[in-house]
Amino acid sequence: MIRLVKASRTYGTPPVAALDSVSLEFARGEFVAVTGPSGSGKSTLLNLLGGLDHPTSGEVVVDGVHLEKANDGELTLYRRLKLGIVFQFFNLLPSMSVVENVELPLLLRGDDFKGVRTAAMEMLGEVGMAHRAAHFPHQLSGGEMQRAAIARGLVHGPSLLLADEPTGNLDSANASQVLEVIAKIASRRTATVIMVTHSDSVAAMADRRIRMKDGRVDGSVS
Repeated sequence: MIRLVKASRTYGTPPVAALDSVSLEFARGEFVAVTGPSGSGKSTLLNLLGGLDHPTSGEVVVDGVHLEKANDGELTLYRRLKLGIVFQFFNLLPSMSVVENVELPLLLRGDDFKGVRTAAMEMLGEVGMAHRAAHFPHQLSGGEMQRAAIARGLVHGPSLLLADEPTGNLDSANASQVLEVIAKIASRRTATVIMVTHSDSVAAMADRRIRMKDGRVDGSVS
């Protein structure tokens, strides 16, 4: 279970609330879209769930880990073991092959090297990218890069996958394929997916939609 309890994050003097007393719960395996205008609190929400920022007040709990109380070492361990992230701009390392990029979370976790390549190749197979394993990011299309990024985000079996505008740089055909991959793979691996998007059509593919406005939850529709 993932939950926020009256979570707020303020910045500056006088303080401005980027997130204002937000309470939410997310079930395991749920695919949730978060929408809203720029400045509505979407990115702040992801940053708190990713352990990249601490709430000013309230609770942020992922699988029993209280992120608001965690120190730097505990947050690093949380990100390595429980968290996957997919970015709008893919963030694949250009000097490494596709399979080497996907191996990174496993190597950072300290997995035995002999099993890492096998696990990475299996994950690439699940996203339809095994045939591109030896290629480098600059040799891939946008949709292929995003599928490789999804494989990297899920290869270590995280309980939470955060996706920040994962289809923002893709055409409609590639965007649809990427969303289907995210939904299918995350569900199969029982990961909760929380995806920020500006697209109504993308949000419509999620199990649930949460709208943000002025740092608060503006409404939720199934």
